[in-house]
Order: sequence, then structure tokens, then C-alpha cells
Amino acid sequence: MGLRPSVWVTKWDSPSSWDRRVEWLLRPAPRSWRFVGVMILLKVAVSASMRANWGSDNAFVVKAADALLAGVSPYEDKRFLYLPSAVLMAIPEALLPDSLLRCVLTLGMTGLVGLGWWASLRLFSVPVASRLAVGGFALFAQAYKPYFNLVLIGNWTAISAAALPVALLLAHRKHWAAAGLVVGLAIACKPMLVPLGLLFLLARQWRGLALAAGVPVALSLVGALMMPHPTLFFTKTLPFLLNGQDSYALPWDASPIAALPRLGVPAPLAVALAFAGAGCGLWAAWRRWRRPVEADGDGGELRLVETACMVMLAAFLVSRPSFDHYLIVVLPLLLASGVRAGSMPRSPWFWLALVPQTAGIPWPSEFEHKRRAFRDMVTLCSLAGLLVWRSRRPGRVMVEAVRTAGSPPRTEPECATIPVQTGSRTAF
Repeated sequence: MGLRPSVWVTKWDSPSSWDRRVEWLLRPAPRSWRFVGVMILLKVAVSASMRANWGSDNAFVVKAADALLAGVSPYEDKRFLYLPSAVLMAIPEALLPDSLLRCVLTLGMTGLVGLGWWASLRLFSVPVASRLAVGGFALFAQAYKPYFNLVLIGNWTAISAAALPVALLLAHRKHWAAAGLVVGLAIACKPMLVPLGLLFLLARQWRGLALAAGVPVALSLVGALMMPHPTLFFTKTLPFLLNGQDSYALPWDASPIAALPRLGVPAPLAVALAFAGAGCGLWAAWRRWRRPVEADGDGGELRLVETACMVMLAAFLVSRPSFDHYLIVVLPLLLASGVRAGSMPRSPWFWLALVPQTAGIPWPSEFEHKRRAFRDMVTLCSLAGLLVWRSRRPGRVMVEAVRTAGSPPRTEPECATIPVQTGSRTAF
């Protein structure tokens, strides 16, 4: 007879079983794993470069750079939706021949997501040669369908997927100004990380916040001075973006504001539900940040990651559009956090939430192709709901270390395998 759901969850989340799994994952990966991992990444990059629609999203930015070099306003094309600073970033691509760009783009997308994965691992002191590092990234590239879509279309979301973990790693090491600079450069390329300013506000890091806001503003002013009619961004592009674009993006828009009306939900109700969910998400981020670091049994990295991810997921609930690959910005961080006791990946519900976006599952035709956004919406709402639910938890009670005169100060563990004593049990 099968286990009851409550028993199954208890066994899944038992500390002893997870301690054994994490210990195994943190061991060095065999050379065969590294070889297979590289082959999987190359296979995804090469197969994406061979598709007829490779770089379709990147093409809009390159076209904008071509327009600037030709003396035309990039905002004449309604598909160019980024800040003027993004045009400056795209000029090097516009100068590359198409054959070389095909190679550079797919490998660049892979490298950016890989950089985000590396920073996520280092944030939690996970060895970069471990089984989790090597096998986790290879499995992510093979099984998570939005990853292939991101590499295929060359969307600049990959820049945010690299910048967010790097910024959090810098913030954890008390380099908040450098973190703000990284976030600012990412916003200058694509304004996806704008909601992360709330994290700087919660942490009261005003210098980092100033850099995160000032860098894209300064670069956008430079870009605007170089192009004709830059005001088209406010009169044409911004209204088009705030209205959710048009029918071209609607089939892929996983935002509840766009997906629920396609299921028959009245549009005003869909908007109210989406904003209510985003409001709960922001409340959860505030509550999660206020939880004492000692309650997590680590150096504060779990609080940093879950607060930042909650802010971003809350924004994705109401952004128009909200595509499947947006979640790649937060997933590497959440996956790497699994080495910590009580983290979200240690719940079976986290993995169930990812099932709708897993490759290889034969979904009915009603949920494929242009109706894929319904499955993407389920994953987005589920992850946001799980993080909101976690914010309600008071956290574990820690046993405070007793220091005597002359005792050495406590140092941060150098490796995720060093246990932290939490009450009556040991947790990684």
C-alpha cells in the first residue's frame, strides 16, 4: 500500500534523508559527468543555432542598433521595447556578420545562464566541481524547456539571469555598491530587475540603490542624445508595453492578467487577482526580510535569496507580458538553496510546480504551442504561492553560541558541507 500524502511529505522532508542527499551531491563530480554536461550544453546551443527562428528576440535589439547607425530612431519599430541604453549595448552585435553572430549568440546565452548558476552556487558555498554544480546545470539545460527557448530566441532575459545571482553574491559579501552597479548595468540592457530596488530599500543600502537607478538613467540619456526622436519611447513604446503589446505576444503571455481572460475569466477580475497576488508577494518579501537571520541557521544568504525571488515573482504576476523564460532569473538561486535545511527545494511541492515546464511530458494539444502560457502560468503562480506560504513560517529556534573571554570569533563556513547546529539536529 502507498504512503498517505502527509506521511510521504514527512519522509521527503526528513532532515536525515536530506542530509544524506546533500552530502552526496556536494562530492566531486566524476569526469564522465563533466563530459556529459558539456555535451548537453553544446547540443542545446548547436541545435538552437540550426533553427530557422534562432535569435528572433535578439533580432529586435540588433535591428534597433542598425537603425541608430543609419540615423533612424530605434523606436520607429514598435517591437523594440527596451531603454535607449540597450541600443548602445547592441551596437557590437550589429557589427558582427550573421554567421558569427549565430555562434556568439547561442554560446553567449549559455554562458550567461552558466554565470548565474555559478554565482548561485558560490552564494551557498557549494563547490563548483561538485555533483550538484555539474549535474544540476546539465539536467536543468536538458529537462527545463524554457532554457532551450531562451537560448533559441536569444532573449536578453539571460543578462538578468546572470546579474541577479551575481548581485546577491556581492550583497552577501557586504559589497552593496558593487551589487547596485551590477543591477544597474542589467537594467540598462533590459529593465527586468527594476523591482529589485525594493531589496535595497529593505536593506537600507542607499548607495547601492542610487547606482542601480543612476547607471541606467545615465546610459539612457547618452543613448537618447545619440538618436533622433527619443521621445517616441514615452509616446509610442511605453503605452504599447503597458497595454501588454498586441496579439503577437498574447499566446505566450503567462501573466494571469493575460491568461485568465483566455479561460473565460472577466478581465477586471483577472487584473484584481493578479494585483492581489503581487501585493501578497510584496508583503511576503517584507515579512521574509524581517525574519531574523539566526532563524535560518546560515549567514543570511537564504533570507537574501528568498526575499529577492519573492520580489521578482510578484513583479512577474503583473508584468505584461510575462514569458516562460522569465523564471530562469530566479530558479538557479532557488535550486542552489536546496543545500540549506528548510529551503523550498526540500519540499515536494516545489518540484511539482516545475512539472508544467518540464520537457518530454506529452501534454494534450490544448496545452501545447500557443496555449502553453496556461502551463507557464501554473508554474509562476505556484512558485509565488510557495514562497508566500514559506514567509508565514516563524523559522527554527537557534541555540545561541556562548563565547568566553579570549574565544575566537565565529567565521562563516567555507563549504556548504560544514554543518550548522540548530536546536537538537544538525542541518546543512
